[in-house]
Amino acid sequence: MKAKRIGTGAAMATGVLAATALAFAPSAAAVTPLTATINANCGIFGGGAATLTATQSGTSATITVTSSIKAPIALAKDSIASTFTFVKASGGTTVFSGTKNPAMATGAAVTVGPLSGTVASGDSLQAYGGSLKMTIFGVLVTCTPTAAQSPGPFVFS
Repeated sequence: MKAKRIGTGAAMATGVLAATALAFAPSAAAVTPLTATINANCGIFGGGAATLTATQSGTSATITVTSSIKAPIALAKDSIASTFTFVKASGGTTVFSGTKNPAMATGAAVTVGPLSGTVASGDSLQAYGGSLKMTIFGVLVTCTPTAAQSPGPFVFS
């Protein structure tokens, strides 16, 4: 009988510990919306619509940009140095940067990212007022959003 009580007590203790661990586990960070669209002017390189995709894990976040500008020549994987500056609703800016991009064939939509940045809970970031700068084969391409992103700014939790 004593062994049965010890086994029951151990099972209850394990259950209490598991419930406590779940209660204190950090919640998954989330950014909303996950995707947004902008229209941008990239000067002599063209412009048009671009899709922005955001992810968040704690204070680390990434942005991937798929633009409507076309690669003038084939581009190797991780060959574009990019910096995307967003405007914070609370004032100031947040910068996402990196040298990540897929390999692209001539005429493919230029895609960069994931570009890495640091965010705080409650940050609200808007592309309009900021810019995307890409260095491709030593040539700087600056794309400037012409209006606010849709459906709205990225809000990080």
